[in-house]
Amino acid sequence: MGIATSGLHHVTAIAGNPQRNADFYLRTLGLRMVKTTVNFDDPGTYHLYYGDESGRPGTLMTFFPFHGAPPGKHGNGQATATAFSVPERSMGWWQRHLTAAGVEVGPVQSRDDEETLTFRDPDGLALSLVAHRQPDPRAPWDNGIVPPEHGIRGLHSVSLSVDDADATAGMLTGMGLSLTERQGDRFRFAAGDGGPGTYVDVLVRPGAERGLVAAGTVHHVAWRAPDESTQAAWRSELVESGVSVTSVLDRQYFRSVYFREPGGALLEIATDEPGFTADEPLLELGRALKLPPWLEPSREQIEAALPRLDLPSENNPERPVS
Repeated sequence: MGIATSGLHHVTAIAGNPQRNADFYLRTLGLRMVKTTVNFDDPGTYHLYYGDESGRPGTLMTFFPFHGAPPGKHGNGQATATAFSVPERSMGWWQRHLTAAGVEVGPVQSRDDEETLTFRDPDGLALSLVAHRQPDPRAPWDNGIVPPEHGIRGLHSVSLSVDDADATAGMLTGMGLSLTERQGDRFRFAAGDGGPGTYVDVLVRPGAERGLVAAGTVHHVAWRAPDESTQAAWRSELVESGVSVTSVLDRQYFRSVYFREPGGALLEIATDEPGFTADEPLLELGRALKLPPWLEPSREQIEAALPRLDLPSENNPERPVS
């Protein structure tokens, strides 16, 4: 394929209790709620978007929190870990902060140019913080909870677990990613020139049990396309190569197509445009429940079915407009 992605757009996972999910990602990890909406395909549940101040592509972690959802199972055929990028010399602070919040954290592990701290969110989703020696120029969301010098810069990488690397590697290289490193059964691919926000690690687990997508697991991984015309060309190339791809779906803040890589993980191509300020101002992001036009006639019923969700005041500080 001739189209090449510039990196990760977002990762979407399944959660249980929405308030517990919001408290963890807003107050414990210090991200911002950049959009409170619903699952457009199942409006009986929220779709919560967390990211930096404006929700730029590459900083986004999103959730479908199905209250009372059963726990999922990590295994082959899915993304089994999501990593966030933090600055160097931040691991000690994060160990203390997460421990004080009641999160069980593993030891800091060093690998080549990275330090990694692993833990799980309240639903069991496998997460890690990665401090890479290559500086990450992205600015953190400064909400007064996590000091900006330690704050999360955005996504670092995702890990896909597969039975065999060859077919998955073929699709990733066809998407413009290149193999940059191999350590045993772990293959790292990077988009563009590499760096935080561009990596996917392919973990080869021959014969391992297949995963089950439910609470505490990743639903899909989205890759960036700059605009709709690029996305359309990319979709055409996938179809011509025999991949089953959805039609283009309007997600209000980006356009999406979905397909599965040969190992089984669900992937998405999402446009960078139009972004999260399409229907509310920057300072008010995430504050109100936003619905697409085709769901607005059902707003009263949708709001009545959704559980109450309280956001901390830090999500929408009263900042002067520059």
